[in-house]
Amino acid sequence: MRLLVVEDEKKLALALKEGLEADHFSVTVAHTGEDGFYLVHADPFDLVILDLMLPGRSGLEILRTMRQGGLKTPVLLLTAKDAVEDRVEGLDTGADDYLVKPFAFPELLARIRALLRRGKIDLATKLRLADLEMDVLTRSVVRGGKTLVLTALEFELLQYLFFHQGRVVSREMLSRDIWKETARDTPLDNVIDVHMAHLRRKVDEQFEQKLLHTVRGVGFVLREAAS
Repeated sequence: MRLLVVEDEKKLALALKEGLEADHFSVTVAHTGEDGFYLVHADPFDLVILDLMLPGRSGLEILRTMRQGGLKTPVLLLTAKDAVEDRVEGLDTGADDYLVKPFAFPELLARIRALLRRGKIDLATKLRLADLEMDVLTRSVVRGGKTLVLTALEFELLQYLFFHQGRVVSREMLSRDIWKETARDTPLDNVIDVHMAHLRRKVDEQFEQKLLHTVRGVGFVLREAAS
C-alpha cells in the first residue's frame, strides 16, 4: 500500500513515516501544500494523510481540487483544530475521516485500516495491456500465452509501470519508489537503465508489438504505441 503524508511539521512527518513503514506501508512525505498538490496528482496513492494547515496551499484546497478532478483516493485529515465546524467542513469537502492532533499512533493505524476495508480503493490484482497480462497475487506474467520469467525486481518494475500505464515514469520516480533511494548524490540512472533493458528484452523482444518504450531524457512508459 502506498501512502502519501502531507505534513509540514517535520518531526511529526518523520515519526509518521517511520511508524507506517514499520507497519509495512510504502510512505512518501510532502512538507508543503504545493508539493502535496503535485504528488497527489502525479502519482497513484492508496491513501492520503493530509494536514489542514500547510504552507503554500491548504489541505482543504488540495482536497477540494482532488474531488473536483475526480480523484477518489481516500483522505484522512489531520488538524490541530477540534471545532465541530472544522470537522464538518473537512468531511463536506470530501475527506473520508478526520483525526485531531495530538493523536495516538495506534488510533491512526486503526483508522487507516478501516478506510482500506471500506472498499474505497480499487486494488487491481490482474493487470492487462494488449496481450500482456500480470497477476499480482500469483506473481505471474504472461504475454501472447507465453509465461515470462522475471526476477523479483523486474516484476516490481513492471507492476509499477502498469500502475502508471500510459504515463511517463521518470528515473527519479523509480529511484525513489523501487530502489528507495532519495539522495541523488550517486544517481542510479545507469543501474535503472540496465534493469529496464533486461525487462524490455523479456517483455518485447519476441513480439512484433512493442509495449515498453523509452522517452529520451525523461524516462519510460508502458503503452501500446509510442507517440
